[in-house]
Amino acid sequence: MQTEKVIDHIVNWLKDYAEKAQVKGFVIGISGGIDSAVTSILCAKTGLDVLCIEMPIHQAESHVSRGQEHIKQLKKRFPNVQNTRTDLTPIFNEFTTEVSLEGKEAVVNMALANTRARLRMTTLYYHAGLYGLLVAGTGNKVEDFGVGFYTKYGDGGVDLSPIADLMKSDVYELAKVLNVPNSIIEAAPSDGLFGDARSDEDQIGASYPELEWAMRMKNEGKLERDFTGREKKVFKIFTRYNRNNQHKMIAIPVCEIPTELK
Repeated sequence: MQTEKVIDHIVNWLKDYAEKAQVKGFVIGISGGIDSAVTSILCAKTGLDVLCIEMPIHQAESHVSRGQEHIKQLKKRFPNVQNTRTDLTPIFNEFTTEVSLEGKEAVVNMALANTRARLRMTTLYYHAGLYGLLVAGTGNKVEDFGVGFYTKYGDGGVDLSPIADLMKSDVYELAKVLNVPNSIIEAAPSDGLFGDARSDEDQIGASYPELEWAMRMKNEGKLERDFTGREKKVFKIFTRYNRNNQHKMIAIPVCEIPTELK
């Protein structure tokens, strides 16, 4: 990959899109992860306004410290970057007192995890409306179009997706050139939606390099029967996520009324 040219292409694309939309810049949620770090630097390189928002909800301390380290570095490098912090923990806690928490624990926990992401989306759009900004998404290609590892109308609710055509490995390449802090580059990827340090691999059952491999194999028309051992298990994991999360990856279905019925 021609990393420097890819960076320039994304920065120019962001700037052009914002200017055509007649907005001042971008707002982005900072999680302490590599995707938000790379995306925020790309946005900052446009020279337009960039607002970075921390939105903790019972957040693991390691995520908080990495996010703060990144913001500190980003503001030092780019005068167009501002930051704010919105502690959503009290709102989340109040929400849990007003809804039923009955049911299987795993199902309830997943519903609450998605609620965290949607509270953050609401916060980002509040600030976007307040300051005339666009919400920049942080999803990469394997997350957005491979396994659908994001929350519908949560972190999936954005105005534009600068890195969604890049695999996770590509994001790491950009991170090194963009001088993302080593603490973020070396950290295990995690969505941070459960208030602990569990990684994406813990949840999915496969690493991002494995998922990228499976995505390539699927695109080449390979089937589960073509593999054995660990490869077969990974391909099966990828296929299950890809199939079950199609509702996130395709446009909202519209029931089209036949002309003769109108």
